[in-house]
Amino acid sequence: MELGYFTMPLHPPGSNITQTLDDDLDQIVTLDRLGYREAWIGEHFTAQWENIPAPDLFIAKAIALTKNIILGTGVTCMPNHNPFMIAHRIALLDHLAHGRFQWGVGSGGFPGDFEVFGFDPQEDDHRRMAREAVELVLRIWEDPKPGRYKNDFWDFTIPEPDEEVGLRFHLTPYQKPHPPIGVAGVSPKSDTLSLAGANGWIPMSINLVPGNTLKGHWEAVEAGAQNTANEPDRSQWRIAREVFVGETSEEAREEALNGILRRDFDNYFHKLMTKLGMLGLYKKDQNMPDIDVTPEYVMENVWIVGNPDEVEGKLRSLHEEVGGFGVLLAMGHEWSPVDKWKRSMTLLAKEVMPRLADL
Repeated sequence: MELGYFTMPLHPPGSNITQTLDDDLDQIVTLDRLGYREAWIGEHFTAQWENIPAPDLFIAKAIALTKNIILGTGVTCMPNHNPFMIAHRIALLDHLAHGRFQWGVGSGGFPGDFEVFGFDPQEDDHRRMAREAVELVLRIWEDPKPGRYKNDFWDFTIPEPDEEVGLRFHLTPYQKPHPPIGVAGVSPKSDTLSLAGANGWIPMSINLVPGNTLKGHWEAVEAGAQNTANEPDRSQWRIAREVFVGETSEEAREEALNGILRRDFDNYFHKLMTKLGMLGLYKKDQNMPDIDVTPEYVMENVWIVGNPDEVEGKLRSLHEEVGGFGVLLAMGHEWSPVDKWKRSMTLLAKEVMPRLADL
């Protein structure tokens, strides 16, 4: 099992944007020094808690500040972009990274962003647009045929080449035929994860769901793979989790229930999921009442919190429950005091993960 990072990031409304971006970059630099394999950066336009509308720009700066960590969009929300434009931006970013880049793609999920770009989530057009846009970007990179590209969601033209003056579509990625593609799944039988299985893409599971839902995520990957005779590889599966490792069990639980994890759950995740009618994502049993979805319940059933021995045991149990996975993605938060977060990430990397080398 390898170790990575997924961050939206998360900062309360009204935070100083410049400072939060600097702090988020410092986290990536710290993780690079600790030997974390990868970091994925989210994209949102209208979520004040999630302060990065352009993860490609953030990643471009992070590349220059780090040496080894692989950086990825988590995800590029395709309904927010013209595919001709995003084909150029992602290809350019891959060159800037010298291939130290993974391209996460998705259809988005934030109501405000859908409204900005004219999508009604009830009609499911955002998912169709995302699938068709990714397919088109890959086709353009492989064979940029001149002509007009028009459908319900975009209208652009790739001009005929003018070899005399060197005018043509020319920017393809550093990695051939393209950067590794990842997609994130939410629902138990996620269509997105089926797409990952069908195409051999990286499947990623979000941080909100318990282990029994995660088993359904892998079933979706396998179902998609069967449609194309692909062989799904569990080592490619990423699972995101809130993780806090303390020197003692008491310290870890205190930090989880009275620190940043509690703040972000109470003030953001719980409120947002309730408003969207999705609080059930947290539930191991869908019959349990919403009032029982408390920080204490989530800490015991979804988060990974404890001393190094406990965290090792919880990760082994999760690995066994879902049938195996390849990369743990620790979630990003606005950790304060930051020294506690650095100690937690150090314990995770240096004490816990070496004990899991047999997985």
